[in-house]
Amino acid sequence: LVPRWLCRRYSVTLRAPADSSEWLCVILGVLLCLAGLALFVTTLFLFAKRGRGTLAPWDPPVHLVIAGPYRFVRNPMVSGVLLITAGESLILRSSVHAIWAGVFLLLNAIYIPLIEEPQLHQRFGEAYREYTRNVPRFLPRLSPWK
Repeated sequence: LVPRWLCRRYSVTLRAPADSSEWLCVILGVLLCLAGLALFVTTLFLFAKRGRGTLAPWDPPVHLVIAGPYRFVRNPMVSGVLLITAGESLILRSSVHAIWAGVFLLLNAIYIPLIEEPQLHQRFGEAYREYTRNVPRFLPRLSPWK
């Protein structure tokens, strides 16, 4: 909803690329959106299948999910959304959407350690503590954690 509101508020419209640099932005943006969408869908599937829950606060996973992309980074769902927001800014060639991607990252950089992670520590105990010692919050590991 936020990207749509930004388009309306700042009169950002989807327009055809005018030159090779704009084509490059659009192609890169589409690739980022596809990668972000794949990452987001994968994490939703893992939440349901492995965690037996959803991303909704009233139905969180009952099992700690440490599979798939969660072996590389603790917040792949947020990473997926960040890829999508960055991709949108490139497709639209919109600085206001790029700023929104940065704001989204900042909000999560504050919310996750202050609110979400203490709740996960409380819910999953030592297993989550070990996970946080081995898997970074936002920047992925080069090799999967086992």
